[in-house]
Amino acid sequence: MESENTHDYDVTLGTFGHPRYEIIPTGDVFDGEEAVRQYFLDTRTAFPDQRNELIALHHADAGVIAEFTLKGTHEGPLRGIPATGKAFECRCAAFFLFEGADLVCERVYFDAATILGQLGLVQPAPSLTD
Repeated sequence: MESENTHDYDVTLGTFGHPRYEIIPTGDVFDGEEAVRQYFLDTRTAFPDQRNELIALHHADAGVIAEFTLKGTHEGPLRGIPATGKAFECRCAAFFLFEGADLVCERVYFDAATILGQLGLVQPAPSLTD
């Protein structure tokens, strides 16, 4: 996760037996080195300061679960959406899945509406106490 913060994607990709990212809220799957590198290029073009701050690690039978806060500032286009210049902060969970000793997938969960609302792209939902 730290190599993603520093944009050292060779190190990131080197941790995988086979690189694969599954971004659950968007339904995107980036399978293989070329696809994962393109994912990094696209997301860091949109959010050049994108970073994660680890909250906790949890060990599971087939992997490791990381809870973290994802942060960034929308400074470039993403999926045809022009930059808003606004920052976001969102609590996330990522499942790092292994087959034997090989890391084979990072599966990421987050609330896309939280990010889109902070970027001013959707109206935030009212809280349950409103």
